[in-house]
Amino acid sequence: MGKYEAKTRATEVEVADFIAAVPDARRREEATVVEAIHRRVTGLEAKVWGSTMIGYGSYRYKYASGHEGVAMRAGFSPRKAAMTVYLMGNYCDRQPEADALFARLGKHKNGKSCLYINRLTDVNLDALEGLVRLSWEAMNARWPD
Repeated sequence: MGKYEAKTRATEVEVADFIAAVPDARRREEATVVEAIHRRVTGLEAKVWGSTMIGYGSYRYKYASGHEGVAMRAGFSPRKAAMTVYLMGNYCDRQPEADALFARLGKHKNGKSCLYINRLTDVNLDALEGLVRLSWEAMNARWPD
């Protein structure tokens, strides 16, 4: 069996160009806000990952199965259906803090490691920034470089 190559990798596409090409004006504006939150939290400039995601930092993972790769540490995607924010999904000993932030967040849906927001005006941006920060800190603790 050959080594797995991840399809989603950092690209050379300019983040500003990627955001400018988002078809929906409201989603473009929201992407600018979410991008600024991530930049504040991470202290990093963004990269476009694959064809649909904006990511910050990277980490190398390796599973017990031997599968390994590189992924973004934090990021989001301004998708048509919802703004998708990628969170760690497991906050270890900080789960009560995550639960409190989710309770303050406002209207949203959760997947395993995804936060789906239909309209940014429906959420508390301070709580969103807190969740991004908590996820960033948990990722850095789990996968230090």
